[in-house]
Amino acid sequence: MPGEPVKPRDRDAVSTEAGGALPKASTSEDIAAFVAKARALSPHAPGAKGRLIFALDATMSRQPTWDMACALQADMFRETAALGSLDIRLVYYRGYNECRSTGWISDSARLATLMSKIDCRGGDTQIGKVLSEARREAVASGVRAVVFVGDAMEEKVDELCAKAGELGMLKVPVFLFQEGDDAVAERAFREIARLTGGAWCRFDPGAAAQLRELLRAVAVYAAGGREALLKLAKSAGSAAKLIGQMK
Repeated sequence: MPGEPVKPRDRDAVSTEAGGALPKASTSEDIAAFVAKARALSPHAPGAKGRLIFALDATMSRQPTWDMACALQADMFRETAALGSLDIRLVYYRGYNECRSTGWISDSARLATLMSKIDCRGGDTQIGKVLSEARREAVASGVRAVVFVGDAMEEKVDELCAKAGELGMLKVPVFLFQEGDDAVAERAFREIARLTGGAWCRFDPGAAAQLRELLRAVAVYAAGGREALLKLAKSAGSAAKLIGQMK
């Protein structure tokens, strides 16, 4: 791909590091150690910088929404300006076994530049790699929320749910915004949202205003936590819609 700002990663290696699909059995000591380590990081500590993973399906069917997301992402930064800083890590997949991510970005113009250099390519979904990346970052540096925008799910749902369960233990909610009405994707997305304490919402193809409000609401949560989201809900229906699903 042009330029070198978007740093490729070997996602197979990341999946291995993150544990890939869960083993058939884990000891209670393993689980306790995992949870203790996660809590010790305190990613939701007061005053901590908000970190949000912004994940997108960049397969060929996503081109119209990708272009829309490029135009809308700046609103996520603007909405959170009064709450403190917000860092965003862009993760996307496309083509054959290609899943990439940027570093943490705190400047909306830089993120827009990176996104404008990415083109959509045909391929299968790789949501499992997105969840593994989110888990790795949650343990390494703290993540307050994950946003995923997509329209399909072509993986083993049980494996995705295992990864989602780990994010739920880390208290990292996943907010899934589905374009279209694919029933298989909806069932999987709803379950991932439930397991992580996040939310699922459908948006209409080409509905820029609808997606903008949803993204802004999640950004407010990432920067200011649930209290900030509750305040936003008093004036924005999108925020109330998300709160209604969150645990």
